Amino acid sequence: MHKAGFVNIVGNPNVGKSTLMNLLVGEHISIATFKAQTTRHRIMGIVNTPETQIVFSDTPGVLKPNYKLQESMLAFSESALVDADVLLYMTDVIEKADKNQDFLDKVSRLKVPVLVIINKIDLTDQESLEKLVQLWHERLPEAEIIPISAANGFGAQTVLNRVNELIPECPPYFDKDQLTDKPARFFVSEIVREKILLHYDKEIPYSVEVAVEQFKENSSRILINCVIYVERESQKGILIGHEGQALKRVAIEARKDLEKFFGKKIFMEILVKVDKDWRSSTRELRNFGYEQN
Repeated sequence: MHKAGFVNIVGNPNVGKSTLMNLLVGEHISIATFKAQTTRHRIMGIVNTPETQIVFSDTPGVLKPNYKLQESMLAFSESALVDADVLLYMTDVIEKADKNQDFLDKVSRLKVPVLVIINKIDLTDQESLEKLVQLWHERLPEAEIIPISAANGFGAQTVLNRVNELIPECPPYFDKDQLTDKPARFFVSEIVREKILLHYDKEIPYSVEVAVEQFKENSSRILINCVIYVERESQKGILIGHEGQALKRVAIEARKDLEKFFGKKIFMEILVKVDKDWRSSTRELRNFGYEQN
């Protein structure tokens, strides 16, 4: 008997979805920072054992779109409601339970098992947590509730054990040695973007997109050429920094992480170019892989 299923993680921005995904998969698949809207795509991480295959999906935080990029991000989140065998609705002890009620209403109508994952329980006390659990019981009566602290690794194994029980009998969907559905270039662009999220403030992280224009690999090294696109010349200047020092820091940190990720020596060149209003251009978003078919 073999079991396999799609287990999709959804929820509002900044509740810890990517941190939980990486814990469950055991690899740095999704970038996770303290900034909201870090995840822009739907990213799959695959956990294989001889008897099971769990295909986890991390999704962008649910938000009301202000431009085309956010429309595409919301579409990724809503698509996760359609094909889930098990849904993990993630919240935390900080946000209000009625945030994005429209999306929550869709979750309440699902016929598949729903686990409400209450994250960041290290930031509250037992009495407050019990009240929050009761509130979620009332809001989603059919759901199971699992309190966790993803940052501390607490509760992730409980989630994984329950998911293993809930996924259906099914042959594997992917090769048993496959870790994700994304190509190598995707992880290069995500790791570079993660460094930008960590080191720049205000609108800069949300105004950039990273394209990998060259990825040449042999048995011992990988040659990578990246372009960081921004919307304005002023952003380009900030990103590069005085005498190129800010961009150099991004490149060095990204290269170190990529060498760990791929297990090879990395040689990387990063350029910065201006592409006005790429976040609102259907054509550009399609080129960057955001528009769904």
